[in-house]
Amino acid sequence: MTETWHAALHRLQRSGIPHVLATQVTSAGSTPREPGARMVVTADEIFDTLGGGTFEWQTIQAARDFLRQGSSGFHLEAFSLGGRSGQCCGGFVNVLLEVFPGASSYIALFGAGHVGREIAKLSAPLPWHIDWYDSRNDMFGIQDQQQPRLHCHSLTNPQESVSALRPYSHVLVLTHNHDEDYALIAALIQRPDIASIGLIGSDSKWVSFQSRLKRDGYTPEAIQRVRCPIGTVHDTKLSNKTPYAIAMTVVTELLWLTDHPTPDQTRGLEPAALRALFNDTATHQS
Repeated sequence: MTETWHAALHRLQRSGIPHVLATQVTSAGSTPREPGARMVVTADEIFDTLGGGTFEWQTIQAARDFLRQGSSGFHLEAFSLGGRSGQCCGGFVNVLLEVFPGASSYIALFGAGHVGREIAKLSAPLPWHIDWYDSRNDMFGIQDQQQPRLHCHSLTNPQESVSALRPYSHVLVLTHNHDEDYALIAALIQRPDIASIGLIGSDSKWVSFQSRLKRDGYTPEAIQRVRCPIGTVHDTKLSNKTPYAIAMTVVTELLWLTDHPTPDQTRGLEPAALRALFNDTATHQS
């Protein structure tokens, strides 16, 4: 059975896949469908219909253009079915395109121990895509693998796993093995397109890692990209060392690192656009 627009919208929202909800908000004269008709558009799929024809094809093209441009938010498109769309209906339609960019940030989490599991749980409601790695294949449960924005991977080769990370990912390293941690950090600091690198551990662990990285020929600039310890708030450390408390500070730190203030111009439709929308509708109905 073909997926309806509302079923597709629910699935895409949960999975963090970029998509556009197109809603016919006004119509005048003869039009294929009435206000309230909706369809969902992704980069390669379409769910439901606004009536077909050139007008719908133009709506799909506009939606995909906004997805390619990363133009999230609201966009209003006006169609004269006898003019812009060249259809014989002769009516007039306004379509509201709501562009959802999908996951707002990409997180790579290396380590599925106590702290890693708490970070994954606390991050679940947030609009993040998380790639979660561990070299112990039995660390991931069925429930972990069913979360729509959480993707579990086997960590067999640190260099290969780091090479496969998405550009601009925020990375946390907290495996059960110091040598594995070191191999990951050494690979990560060689990727300039990684947004941030965090390493769990004490001050003494980081001093040891820095000495080792310097001996292996890594530059001070590359080494300084690493945050260790992670989850430090206001340059102070919590006395509470429970996995949940540590995870809370780490997720808080990630929220600051991934925060992207919304520009004023993308806060909604401009008043002038709304006035034009209602004026055009009144003109075509009179």
